[in-house]
Parts: sequence; C-alpha cells; structure tokens
Amino acid sequence: MVALTQSYWPADDSEPIVESTVGDVLRAAAAAVPDRVALVEGRRAGTGRRSWTYAALLDQADGVARALLGRFAPGERVAVWAPNIPEWQLLRYGAALAGLTLVPINPAYRPAELGPVLEQSGAAGIFLLSEYRRVSLAEGLDAVLPQVLRLRERIFFETWPDFCATASPTERLPQVAPADPALLLYTSGTTGSPKGALLRHRGITNNGRLLAQRLGAEDGQTWINFLPLFNVGGSVISGLAAPAHRATEVLANFDPGLVLHLIETERVNMMVGPPTMFIALMEDRNFARCDLASLRAIGAGATVVPADVARRIAATFGVPCSILYGQTEASGIITQTWLDDTEADQAETIGQPLPQVEVKIIDPGTGAIVPPGTPGELCARGYQVMAGYLDLPEATAKTLDAEGWLHTGDICSMDRRGYCRVEGRRADVIIRGGQNIYPREIEQVLYTHPAVAEVAVVGIPQAKYGEVVAAFIRPAPGPAPSGKELRAFCREHLAAYKIPRHWVFVDAFPMTPSGKIQKAVLRETFIRQQIPRLAPDPPAPTPVGG
Repeated sequence: MVALTQSYWPADDSEPIVESTVGDVLRAAAAAVPDRVALVEGRRAGTGRRSWTYAALLDQADGVARALLGRFAPGERVAVWAPNIPEWQLLRYGAALAGLTLVPINPAYRPAELGPVLEQSGAAGIFLLSEYRRVSLAEGLDAVLPQVLRLRERIFFETWPDFCATASPTERLPQVAPADPALLLYTSGTTGSPKGALLRHRGITNNGRLLAQRLGAEDGQTWINFLPLFNVGGSVISGLAAPAHRATEVLANFDPGLVLHLIETERVNMMVGPPTMFIALMEDRNFARCDLASLRAIGAGATVVPADVARRIAATFGVPCSILYGQTEASGIITQTWLDDTEADQAETIGQPLPQVEVKIIDPGTGAIVPPGTPGELCARGYQVMAGYLDLPEATAKTLDAEGWLHTGDICSMDRRGYCRVEGRRADVIIRGGQNIYPREIEQVLYTHPAVAEVAVVGIPQAKYGEVVAAFIRPAPGPAPSGKELRAFCREHLAAYKIPRHWVFVDAFPMTPSGKIQKAVLRETFIRQQIPRLAPDPPAPTPVGG
C-alpha cells in the first residue's frame, strides 16, 4: 500500500457501481431465490410471526405499487408514520416500483413536529397507524391537517388489506431510473429545524450492498433489523444490505430481550446498530442465557464508538465488530473497518473509505487538505451523496460545495494508510480559555474506567474561560464512582485543562431513535438547572434492560 502524503483518499474503483433501483434489487433476489424467506416479522414465538418469501414479497410489492398508482402519480412524495412493521417494508418496495419518493417520519413525533415535515416535504399522502404507544396518531394528524394543504390522502395500516385490494392489474408501472429520488429522510435537527435529505436509488442500493460486503456478508444469511425504518440505519444500512445479498431480514422494534430472543430463534448471522443498543443487549438480564452462536459479524456505528466499547462488543459477542461511520446525507456509510483489521484499528479507527468514495480532511478555515494525522473536517464525494436538502438551497450550499464535496461537520484525521479517526463534531468542540478540547478524547478515557457504563462530555458556558467541561456519567452495575474518583482517574491520563469540572450522574441518557445520546438536551438541562457545584455521589443506578 502506498503511503499517503496528504489526507486525501482517491475513490477506489475496483468495485463497480451497479446502476440499480430499490425495485431492481428486489426483482433480482426474487428471480434468483424465489422460495427463500425474505422478510420475517420480529415477534416472540407463538405470537403469529409472519414471513414472506422473495417471490411473495415481490408479488405483494407489485400489488402495492399498482394500488399506489391509483392514487398518486410517479414523482410524488408519500409519507409513512409508523414503527417497524412488515407493511412498512411492503410500502417501501411498492413506492419504489411506482416511482414515488417515500418520506419516513418518526412515529414518536407530536403534532408540532409532524406538521412542519409534512408541509415542507409536500407529501401528497400519508400511511400511518391509528395509535402508537398509547398516543393517537390519528388525532395528531387531524390537528395538523389545516396547515398541510397538499396532503390529500391518508391510509391507515389497520385497513391495509382494503388498500391493497384497490390495485388494478391494468395499471402500468413506470420506468424508474437509478438517479431518481427514493427517500426523503429528515435529519434529527440538532441545530434548527429538521432538513429533508433527498437520497437517490443508486446511492442507497449501492451503499447497502458495499457496506454489507465489507462486513463479510454471504448469500442467504439472516440479518436482524431493529433500527428504525424512518432512519437511514433501518431503511438503508440494514434494510438494503439484506436483499442485496439475498438474505432474510428479521424486522423488529428494538427491545433488548426481544432482540436476543430473535437472534436465538431465527439463528441470526448479522446485525448493525449503535453502541448504546449493544450496551443494552449486553446488560440485559437474559444475555448470558441466550444462544448467540449463529452470529458471524456485527457492525457498530450511527454514532462514535468508543474504543473500549468496540473491544467489549467484540469480546462479549465473540464475533468481529466492524466500525461504521457515515451520515444520512451520504446515504449511510462513508468509511468502515475490515473484519481482518488489527484489534487496534477495529477499536480506535473508523476504517478506510468504502469503494467509489473520495475522502479528504481539510482545514475548516482555509479548505486546504491537511497532512496525515492532522485533525480537520472530513469531506466526502461520490455516488452516494444526497441530491440536496429539499427546497432549501442555502442549507444545501452550506453542506454541498460547488465541486460536489459533502462537508460532514465532523473533525477527523487520516493516517498514511487512509484509516480515519473521529476527533469530534465541529459543533461539539469545547473552547476553554482559547484551547480546543475534543469531547471524544475525554470520553475515550472515561470509558476505560470499570465503573463507567456510558459517558457524554459537553461544554458548559462559563464567564471566565468561555466554556468548561461537564461529564455526564451512567455508572456500571456495582459500586458507583464519585466525581472525586473520576477526576483523579482523568488526571492520570489527561492534561489538567481537559479534566471535567462538573460531574453529573444519570440513570439513563436522552436518546435519539437511532441510538445517539442527545448532548444538546444534556447541555440545556444542565444550564437550566444551573448546577453550581460538583454533583453529589449518585444513587445506585438502574441498569438498562434490567
């Protein structure tokens, strides 16, 4: 391997891009293995667990497409507001065959969040459950209808058979191109209002295929998909990795006990998720009793995976753990470690770029490519980069430059082999007395303390220094640590100015549906409560999943 002289990785074209659509992926699998199980409803045994072969899945998706075309025209956008249910996937395939763009929406959204997404997306229709977690989605939709002028159809999943019965066999399916939009995914909105990233068929189908390939996927394996389908993790990273390799997808909503049960009973081989979810699985009281021998590999991503957690995942599950890095605007994954990487590379890096992706690390101020090992903003360019934020040209221009580079906002470094490391988010950098502090460095240290289960480090405004460091700790089961103890531990590994001034102990973290800790919520809560001193020693924590 040629050693890089600058932090730039040219696109590896040894693996070609397949000019495909989501419908093409399903058709290819159904033609090759029509009788293989394609989709399994992830429920506990004895509760009527439904399944579909690839032939049946294509047949039903074809019917869904024809029913959709009786109500919508190719090119229109249709929203879906529901948790992970098989009908969601049938709708996704049907929309792809019909040339519609799907707009997934978090079922936990309340009317104040739902309305702006429906209005900004211009959705012509919406599919939804009437209720989710004892909250009426029907009433929530009614509340926003006056402000959503372009929405003309609403279909409840409880009436799914009736909707499918409206399919006309004479309805002609359109020609859908790989460059056509497939998904309009709304970002989590950590700064300002959520923005809809428009993703193309070519980008999501190839990204799902290539990340699975690096994960060691083989034909006909079984994947479990417990990531939300309204997120790029569920809809692309797991949702398209499986059919690209003619695999069986076990679709579930995340519950640690249920996921472990499904791994055992469905003999699951592959799974992808954020570190927080794997921590919850490992801490579940049934973990030690579950037969997980069928697992072959794990992909961990969606948020930064601390080195100690990466090592713990691989050791506890007893299979290789590939680290994935990316974002919604890149259709999923940008870089990924290889299964045969060294233990240090697996735990401490985010791997090399996937095929057909250019990556560079630039000085955020000048835009110049930095030398190897120097932190800067990671930028990516390739087939998978979004078309842009829908109807938001100014926001698009801030993220996609004129040369097609996606500016991720992540501070990373690249070594001479092309392996990258995440130093932190540009927005998360803490500036204390003029010195930059990267929270990830402090979090990595604290994750090595045996009494720490999870940690999040944020900057807190302070008059003298501008910002000071605060560490939020979820203790591991057993004797809880004190702030004094953790401060002394940090002093052994970090410069004095990096050591947290405030220590806050929590039983659980506020999380996004994709498994990311909501640091902004922690920061805002801390400021609102105006905690003036070190938190007292914590009470005994409640283990996740216990």
